[in-house]
Amino acid sequence: MSGQVDDTQRTTTEQPRRGSGGSRFAGIVGIIIGALMILGGVAAWIGVTTQLAEENIVVSDDAAFAQGQQVLDPITAWAQAEVIQKHALEATGGQTYAELDQDDPMRETAATASYLRTSLFTSIVAFGVALLAAGTGVIAVLYGWSLLALGRRPV
Repeated sequence: MSGQVDDTQRTTTEQPRRGSGGSRFAGIVGIIIGALMILGGVAAWIGVTTQLAEENIVVSDDAAFAQGQQVLDPITAWAQAEVIQKHALEATGGQTYAELDQDDPMRETAATASYLRTSLFTSIVAFGVALLAAGTGVIAVLYGWSLLALGRRPV
């Protein structure tokens, strides 16, 4: 075996390799979709905030929290929804819309309170969906980035 070089003794420098087409493509798609989801979530949050601001709703002074603050976020929307229920129950003697007789004059007050609370809770859900979309977008960007990084690992 004279004159032969043992392959196990050769040293090579590790070079980063380009990702395989599949992982590279999936990574790029993940980053793009994630960025779009983040933008969509932020846009939805801003849209709901803007719509609430145009209503000029201020949390009642007798609310459990956030008194006097303009309703612009899920916390203040919740505070105002709770105080509306409190006022409605005080006005109806503790009865809800469904519990009042159909000819009770307070039934319209209970219905209006219910509609207002439903609108505020709808905004709370919209804030949650916006946050979910943006959070999912962040995760998609991170997965996309890691797919790209894995595709470039040394040979």
